[in-house]
Amino acid sequence: MKTALWLYLFLFLAFFDLHAQYPILTPFAMSLGAGPAFIGWMMGMYSLTHLPGNLLAGVLVDRNGSRRYIVFALTAAGLILLLQAHAQLPWHLLLLRAASGFALAFLSPACMTLLASLSSDPATQGKYMSGHGIIHTLASVVSPAAGAFIVAKAGYSGTFSTLGWLLILTGVMAFFSVPKHSPALAVHKPALPLPQEKAANPLSAVIPVSKRYYLLPFFVSCSQGVLFFELPLSQGSGGMISTGILLSLLSLGALLTLSLFFLNRLAPGIRIAAALLGMAICFFTLAAFRSIPAGVVLFMLGAAKGVLFPAMASLFISLGGAGRMGRSFSLQSIAMSLGAFAGPVAAGQLRDYVSPYFIAFVLLMTALLLLPPGRSGSPAAYSPGLNGHAA
Repeated sequence: MKTALWLYLFLFLAFFDLHAQYPILTPFAMSLGAGPAFIGWMMGMYSLTHLPGNLLAGVLVDRNGSRRYIVFALTAAGLILLLQAHAQLPWHLLLLRAASGFALAFLSPACMTLLASLSSDPATQGKYMSGHGIIHTLASVVSPAAGAFIVAKAGYSGTFSTLGWLLILTGVMAFFSVPKHSPALAVHKPALPLPQEKAANPLSAVIPVSKRYYLLPFFVSCSQGVLFFELPLSQGSGGMISTGILLSLLSLGALLTLSLFFLNRLAPGIRIAAALLGMAICFFTLAAFRSIPAGVVLFMLGAAKGVLFPAMASLFISLGGAGRMGRSFSLQSIAMSLGAFAGPVAAGQLRDYVSPYFIAFVLLMTALLLLPPGRSGSPAAYSPGLNGHAA
């Protein structure tokens, strides 16, 4: 539990640092002379460079543990932010964001693997994942508005320098506090199944069909990329504070549903389907009903996200199993990186022809239609007992 508390502290500081940049990057790029299409590529490039990092992280985390990669990701990202404070041209920002994307690609698989490996009990793992979601959301509640206010007081250069030093300090703290190896994995390291046992192992039935599940984080990440691209542009170059407040409302909605722990008793398939439908309706409302306050819609969108992401985390824990969680979370991160690249790039190219929010609506409805049905013969990961609760 002590390790989990330390890790939650580091995650809070890291997520605060990262989310504080969301309302800043678009106006900063515009101040350097970038247009909407270039901004879309800049945001997408950050996600595209996640791919080689995710591919490396999956194998390396399972082989060497999480500690060194958490420290590397935090420290390297902090140094890049210090350089970003001195960017003078749009392509400077593009290159630095690409480098940051590679460095931070190691953080999520390493943190999720370490949290999941702190216990071999599925119910406890589910609680750790819910704690991860709450910490992430708490940081994202205050950080967008905080980032916007810091820019108003210290300017872009001062803000990026402050955030960079915060990440470096967090990396140093992680070096001295995160254990090199997880005791749970050392004690409960699974034995290899005998040939006659493979057919009875539920995971053997999951792995051949699991690739379909990776479409889910891809489409969800696409829609998020569209939101983070379009929202600052819709508020204008002088709307950093309003953008930060709207993103904080998004996170407050997620915090509300993340706190409803009884939802974990529902089958992940039910939660995922309901959340996707709710998010799609919210994006359609943003595109078609401008009279409804954006803050209300974003709060509801966040509430749907708070239902979706713990269910997805439980899904990928079951797909990975003990000893393969790093690879499972790595593949999930790759799918999300591809989506986060495709979303803002498509929105930047099509913004003159169709509302980006409508693009996000179509993506989420597609994800809902492609969701595998939870009937007999579907993966064990889609059953109510996934989070360790009895059916």
